[in-house]
Amino acid sequence: MIDAALPTKERLIRAAASLFSSRGYASVGVAEILSLANAPKGSLYHHFPDGKSDLAIAAATWASDGILRVIASAFADATDFRHGMTTLCYKLAKLFDKSGQWDGCPVSATLFDGPANQVFRDHANHLFEGWIAEAALHGERLGLSETAAHEAAESMFLLIQGGWQLARARGDAAVLRSLPNQLLLPGST
Repeated sequence: MIDAALPTKERLIRAAASLFSSRGYASVGVAEILSLANAPKGSLYHHFPDGKSDLAIAAATWASDGILRVIASAFADATDFRHGMTTLCYKLAKLFDKSGQWDGCPVSATLFDGPANQVFRDHANHLFEGWIAEAALHGERLGLSETAAHEAAESMFLLIQGGWQLARARGDAAVLRSLPNQLLLPGST
């Protein structure tokens, strides 16, 4: 349920993010978004002149900002990169369980299930690079070189994306909790 006290634009973004994450861009109609957001049709085009595609960009950005906060929180008290990743994976496992275990990556479900266009792909790349950069900054803060931190962050991202899909297929968040054991860090064998 979307909080009716939120401004209309925010309700539209949250409704779209929720629906796209659970069903993908192509399977969600504008009428469903408007209904969940409890918003009139004109408000969609007032806030998002290109309609659903503009809203998809905003919804993916909103969801990505949430993931960035989860990454920052997971690494805040970490003593090393693996500790931060472990906390992150446990947080993601909680989100997985809370979502009903079928929701996709909020960015992928929105931007890769949408129309095949360069704007969506470029925006997805920008958001994913932001997640990698956030984790890499924490890696550097925790003592990894810039190169090692970027490699560890990118490996973490790849593991989490694949791990989320496998967890969905198995219906089991334990997959996500096991991911830190799969991460190879510089100097580890």
